[in-house]
Amino acid sequence: MIQLKLDEVSLGYNGNVIIEDISFEVNQGDYLCIVGENGAGKTTLLKSILGLLGVIYGSISFGDGFKRSDIGYLPQHHDLQKDFPASVNEIVLSGFLNRCGLRPFYNKNEKALATENMQRVGINTIAKSCYRELSGGQQQRVLLARALCASAKMILLDEPVAGLDPEAAKEMYGLIAKLNKDGVTVIMISHDVEVATTYASHILKLEKGGSWNYGSV
Repeated sequence: MIQLKLDEVSLGYNGNVIIEDISFEVNQGDYLCIVGENGAGKTTLLKSILGLLGVIYGSISFGDGFKRSDIGYLPQHHDLQKDFPASVNEIVLSGFLNRCGLRPFYNKNEKALATENMQRVGINTIAKSCYRELSGGQQQRVLLARALCASAKMILLDEPVAGLDPEAAKEMYGLIAKLNKDGVTVIMISHDVEVATTYASHILKLEKGGSWNYGSV
């Protein structure tokens, strides 16, 4: 089932095209890895899918029964996030904020789902810990659980292992692969082509100058 479709989309800033006439589809359960050098437009593409940036030409659409709010997002891990003064549980629960509307509290089902997602990524035993006291790998798991609370249908990951040591990176890649095997659609930016060919079902390679290449692994 198609969840996401880009049809001859051109993206960029202030009228300057970074990606030109790109077209591809993402189906339920796909694992799409986006690779390419810095400046090729990888993050621009993710932000456009999320609706944070507009398109210059073309259209981004969603399949029947799927909507933009069904996407969870794990952005690049900036230093500002590392010092966030909140507990693991609080940050994971914040993935539900868009669903809460004017409701001032999380409901019973949301709290139960947050606990379930913490168990899925292996952080349920540190739920009361302060986020800024965790290792980089643990912090990324917290943000991944938060993305799953926002949506368990599709997650967008922007360099999820950036700054992690090799062992933590390996664990993160394995965890993402397991979530995909359990039915979560994954779109992930990575500089590691070897990882892309190991885990992904499809690869999108972006080139500076706007060109691109898309195919199955």
